[in-house]
Amino acid sequence: MNLSAAGLELIKRSEGFRGRTYLDVNGLPTIGYGHRLLHTESFPDGIGEAQAAEILLSDVRGAEQAVQHLVKVALTQGQFDALVDFCFNLGAGRLAASTLLRDLNAGHRDAAGEQLLRWDLAGGKENPGLRARREAEFALWRGDGQAAAA
Repeated sequence: MNLSAAGLELIKRSEGFRGRTYLDVNGLPTIGYGHRLLHTESFPDGIGEAQAAEILLSDVRGAEQAVQHLVKVALTQGQFDALVDFCFNLGAGRLAASTLLRDLNAGHRDAAGEQLLRWDLAGGKENPGLRARREAEFALWRGDGQAAAA
């Protein structure tokens, strides 16, 4: 299974595009659509949206592979998209250690979906951007088509 156009759009919308290197909320150098720079990467002249989209597709492949490896039950496209966005945003390690994954692999899909909404904190406080992102993931999870409006 691969990330759908709706899932990719959620990542792009949630991350936003930045053509110049900036420090993310964790102080890590980042560029484009949330791409964390590797030691060997440097973009002194910045990047355009087309290059950022290419980098994003490469980054998304890693998140897709993590979801495919960690999840032991069949998923709907919306559930897969929500989990790929979650992994892209928070990392595969957080998914691997989560109650969300435990519930999902135990067959408790509704409980797993509800767990998405718990991941909206930054610095111990609810973050409006993360809240909106988790609600959009939850909409994809439920398959109700509301993710595009979030």
